Amino acid sequence: MDQSSLLQRSRQVIQRTFNRPQVRISFDIDDTLACQAEHAAAEHSKLPAFVHRWLGEPLRSGTRALIRDLRRQGCSIWIYTSSGRTPAYIRRWLMLYGIRVDGVVNSDRHQHILAMNGLQNAPSKLPSAFDIDLHVDDSEGVRLEGVDHGFRVVVVCPKDQNWAQKVMNAALDVQAQLAWQQPQRYQMPIRQPAQALAS
Repeated sequence: MDQSSLLQRSRQVIQRTFNRPQVRISFDIDDTLACQAEHAAAEHSKLPAFVHRWLGEPLRSGTRALIRDLRRQGCSIWIYTSSGRTPAYIRRWLMLYGIRVDGVVNSDRHQHILAMNGLQNAPSKLPSAFDIDLHVDDSEGVRLEGVDHGFRVVVVCPKDQNWAQKVMNAALDVQAQLAWQQPQRYQMPIRQPAQALAS
């Protein structure tokens, strides 16, 4: 990559960063939002079960309330999965539960951005390449990659019943850190009581 291309990419990243008003949070799917029945309860839906079996998979209980509360805190919601699920499938699946996402990164998009930037020995996920401030995953390996490559990860186990509060606490911490580092862009978060997530 020549110097002018590198300079142009740097400008684009800076412009994207300063044009982006919200904190971005991404979620993994397998064993994070879509858990096996023996590990986590599923969200209830008004649609018949056969519709979900045909169009999607069970969504972890507490996801709707968590996403709603994160949006109230001013967060942008993304999905970042290393699976081959298409963005259309992911958006349709979440819409069955009334959840809208602002962006989707699947294995194809991940590989594309790595190739564009000429990254070798890259991690399995690289949220920072998509201006994602916090990634939620079940994998300790992804957290370690975050330490090595400079991106924030909160790990939630499939059986953790307090996972939503753990994510909210991590999101509030990231918002507070960004508000301190860049006060012209971010406001300090308003911390909600723990029981607010349970409602």
